[in-house]
Amino acid sequence: MNKFLSLLLGITLLPLLGNAQDRITGKGFATRSAVIAQNGMACTSQPLATQVALDILKKGGNAIDAAIAANATLGLMEPTGNGIGGDLFAIIWDAKTQQLYGLNASGRSPKELTLSYFKEKGMDKIPALGPLPVSVPGCVDGWFEMHNKFGKLKMKEVLSPAINYAREGFPVTELIAFYLQGSSRYLNKYPNFKETYMPNGKALEEGDIFTNPDLANTLEQIAKGGRDAFYKGDIAHTIADFIKLQGGFLSYEDLANHKSEWVTPVSVNYRGYDVWELPPNGQGIAALQMLNILEQYDLKSMGFGSAEYIHTLTEAKKVAYEDRAKYYADPAFNELPVEKLISKAYATERKSLINPDRASRRLEAGKLKDGDTIYMTVADKEGNMVSLIQSNYRGMGSGMVPTGLGFMLQDRGELFTFEEVHFNVYEPNKRPFHTIIPAFVTKNGKPFMSFGVMGGDMQPQGHVQILVNMIDFGMGLQEAGDAPRIRHTGSSEPTGEVMVDGGELHLESGIGYDTIRALMRKGHKVTFKVGGYGGYQAIMYDAEKGVYHGASESRKDGQAAGY
Repeated sequence: MNKFLSLLLGITLLPLLGNAQDRITGKGFATRSAVIAQNGMACTSQPLATQVALDILKKGGNAIDAAIAANATLGLMEPTGNGIGGDLFAIIWDAKTQQLYGLNASGRSPKELTLSYFKEKGMDKIPALGPLPVSVPGCVDGWFEMHNKFGKLKMKEVLSPAINYAREGFPVTELIAFYLQGSSRYLNKYPNFKETYMPNGKALEEGDIFTNPDLANTLEQIAKGGRDAFYKGDIAHTIADFIKLQGGFLSYEDLANHKSEWVTPVSVNYRGYDVWELPPNGQGIAALQMLNILEQYDLKSMGFGSAEYIHTLTEAKKVAYEDRAKYYADPAFNELPVEKLISKAYATERKSLINPDRASRRLEAGKLKDGDTIYMTVADKEGNMVSLIQSNYRGMGSGMVPTGLGFMLQDRGELFTFEEVHFNVYEPNKRPFHTIIPAFVTKNGKPFMSFGVMGGDMQPQGHVQILVNMIDFGMGLQEAGDAPRIRHTGSSEPTGEVMVDGGELHLESGIGYDTIRALMRKGHKVTFKVGGYGGYQAIMYDAEKGVYHGASESRKDGQAAGY
């Protein structure tokens, strides 16, 4: 590619020659082998959290105990993506009953905050920061729902590692230091942010030892007093009083009335594999809609990284995301046509919208009669598997750090729309549209893989790419995550935005120039973007050999480990 074309495209392309490591096995883009173990496996985005999960397993805890322990640790160590101020979703394979369970632990909007309040203030959307986008944090209740149903160890023991790390400190990792420094530039104006996340008045750097004694105290209260210590005790009063002082509406009553919901996961069969997601208010079924469309194509013959494959994948995403923009919302407020949306017949109808030679610029949702984040996964020797995702949204969240508690509240309320006829319109005591989604795969009724790809609207796209990489292109578990990814942005959104120009197609540097040129000729606006392609963790179970395979995201600080 000559210098003029490089400047015109605004990208720097690297030749697709493999990695500098020159590995003697596996795909050229693979960073490392998958981890293989018999007795247990944990895959998280922070090596110390992975070790916490393994320690819990070795003490006699099960995968559910280990997942809660690791999540609590991640909330301390990766405050840029998650914490007890956010929400949680999980899919759990229970070895005893041999079935899947889904948990929606997302919180609701304040009961006393109405749509008219925003309109009277002249707002055209819910702000990203401050007290107004704060919804009830569902994470802690989610932990106790999981633990009450499946846990083995006492919660004091489960939360002990996170409490110890919060009190004694831990070294900040490279990626989290980068995110903390970026967040500090715009969040340091909010009360208690500097005191909690900027010790000595400056942003944390890689290797700095970070302690959070306030969070240690909060977790100790939760370990001792259970979920009610968070939702009905002093912690709840502190949160409510702080938000009121900041001009917000989240109240003690909102917290005290919160409850999670056990839901039935939904699935489609993709080339012999049953892929499971949670129903809305999350976006998981977008992945199922995309898979139903893609199953109608011979992707294997197209070849990984080809223009034909990337075009087909991108157009399937655009089609599915139009339905996502219109129909995905809190099912307690609407009759959602989930069964129709994920049906094979509907996918056949929607496939007709895809032109194999031209990128679409504008699409419509189907006409139906019926109305940053962390991902982690753990498996144990009994065969229990947990697929868990947890987030504050928009990185660290709202900027609201209640005094003396050591964590930031989420800003998920930003994901409502003000369009009064929309399924996802803002209403009091309603769960907003959610981006975070765990996934699970079974084959012949048995567990095959627990996995997820964190990262906003990248998540359904990431789920699909991982599965296609493995099922259609024959990649291994780690290879499927290391493979160059694509991300399409600019689709219509549940917050009211409408795609009118086809959006943008972002490609990682491993995609060759010939492919990029062919995609541009089909009408795609191709850009090179650093980051934003998600964070992957996965555990695959080989039933024949009785071993787990673990993989972790090479783009982050993560680790897969087993024993």
